[in-house]
Amino acid sequence: MTHVSVTVGDDHRNSLDGVVESLRASGLEVEQVLGTLGIVTGSAPDDALDALRGVEGVASVDAQLAHRLPPPDAPVQ
Repeated sequence: MTHVSVTVGDDHRNSLDGVVESLRASGLEVEQVLGTLGIVTGSAPDDALDALRGVEGVASVDAQLAHRLPPPDAPVQ
């Protein structure tokens, strides 16, 4: 599973609910909908990313980057 941020195009923001439902049908497990920003976050299988990009109204699908800090007792790098 890949954590993604989906950006909805400005011309589809007023039909955001429909875009979210299409994303779900294409394999996205929706975690959060940021309506005023036109961003939907969630997780999807790696093989579903192209289907998400093909949903009408989607401007981009971007993998979320994860950053992890070493434990406090780890040596300085």
